[in-house]
Amino acid sequence: MTDFAPLQALGPIAPARVPGSTPWTPHLDHYLAHYQLAPLLDDHVALHVGYLDARGFRLWTQVWTPSTPRGTAFVVHGYFDHLGLYRHLLERLLAQGWRVVLWDLPGHGLSSGERATIDDFDDYGECLAALQAQLDHQGLIPKPWVGIGQSTGAAILATDALRHGKASAWQGLALLAPLVRPLGWPQSSWLHRLASPFITTLPRKYRPNSSDSDFTAFLREADPLQADYLTLTWVSAMRRWMPQLIALPTSQLPVLILQGEQDLTVDWAWNLEVMTRKFPRARIHRHPEARHHLVNEAEPIRQVLFDELSVFLDELVPHDVKRLGT
Repeated sequence: MTDFAPLQALGPIAPARVPGSTPWTPHLDHYLAHYQLAPLLDDHVALHVGYLDARGFRLWTQVWTPSTPRGTAFVVHGYFDHLGLYRHLLERLLAQGWRVVLWDLPGHGLSSGERATIDDFDDYGECLAALQAQLDHQGLIPKPWVGIGQSTGAAILATDALRHGKASAWQGLALLAPLVRPLGWPQSSWLHRLASPFITTLPRKYRPNSSDSDFTAFLREADPLQADYLTLTWVSAMRRWMPQLIALPTSQLPVLILQGEQDLTVDWAWNLEVMTRKFPRARIHRHPEARHHLVNEAEPIRQVLFDELSVFLDELVPHDVKRLGT
């Protein structure tokens, strides 16, 4: 199995590549090749890579920059995920002229922290705020800002926007298969209460969460950054977060929600009701064949979803606005 541990010795985020050059270390070369990110580097795309310190965690962070960015898109991945799995979305955003910030959540990918857990969902939001503050200080994240989150990542972005209200820095959000509660939660909730004092983890079941069989096989067989267990500490943190989200005031922020109707990970119909109450201006696109991991769906489905995303982002920040310098 591939080992990316040497990358954990890298320092703070810094230019890993400027147009016309190559990544600074063979370990980074190998990482980019393994997750098929290397082809996205060309003479018009620059890459910053490294770690940022936030809330006691070291967060593996990448900033991808096209030659004339129109703004900054923050991509926040889902539970069990990491940024290496988001090449399709990254490719689309770069083609649309967005500077893209990706980072591994605590306990995921190459970030520090106990694997696949968090003590409090607020830690996710505080890590996001700290990351934005540091990148802003370095002049790496020109506005406008848009947020794009998958599942738990969507939950993190939605919570951030609702808590900040009119003071939110977001131009808009795209929430992909957003988490509010998982599928079967009314039945499994009481089991969690009974089990959590006695056990700390459960074996992970690799159910196909995408109709792309190559992707689901890669997760099971070829991704060394996958966790093989579900932690009940994370479930407890999610349980405390759910009523907090529901109690937050509504927001008039422009929001796009993309949802697959074959999603067997989240309770999507219930979640959509909650999210549309929280974001009354939300636009919803449901795909009858899509499952949960929308950024890695089979190409025909993915292209339909990404086209919806592109239209939404173009409405937020039209192509004819003056682009910002790098």
